Amino acid sequence: MGEIIFDAATTLNGYLADADHSLQWLFDIGGDEEPDPDLLPRDVSVHVEGANTYLWVLEHEKFMEHPAKWHTYYGDRPTYVFTHRDLPIPQGADVRLLRGAVAQHLDHIRNAAGTGNIWVLGGGELLGQFLDIDELDELALTIAPATVAAGASLLPRAIGSDRLKLVEARQAGPFARLRYRVLKRE
Repeated sequence: MGEIIFDAATTLNGYLADADHSLQWLFDIGGDEEPDPDLLPRDVSVHVEGANTYLWVLEHEKFMEHPAKWHTYYGDRPTYVFTHRDLPIPQGADVRLLRGAVAQHLDHIRNAAGTGNIWVLGGGELLGQFLDIDELDELALTIAPATVAAGASLLPRAIGSDRLKLVEARQAGPFARLRYRVLKRE
């Protein structure tokens, strides 16, 4: 069984997206167009995201107009999107819309991942649900040199330092990269 990894960029003041659910603040930071492959989780078999993250990426990357691009970014990996509404799906993309809590669907997601890792891309409430049921192995953050006035919080939960073990802290271009092992509750 693979690991469940939350890996996302966040603003310096702890937001995943601005008040309009936009990640444009991230793309406004100078640097390479393509993300550093060393910043991406390895051996990913499944993506999991919230509806706002999915919709923003769908629009930003114009996947509905250019569905073939989906495979360039996601390959043949299934993407599970937690939502309360019907959402558009690019032609040929393996997107599975889920309603309800993470706990209800985790066995199915794990089965789809097989021995590969599960990459939780966002958002904060989704991250919180994985933590609530003690099913997160790694918390990886790329902290951007930017702030937003309001938006989607990285984690709308309290988690004590007794549950996080720092395993990496480094510079990645203009970003700070932090990785933590998430320790299981005793």
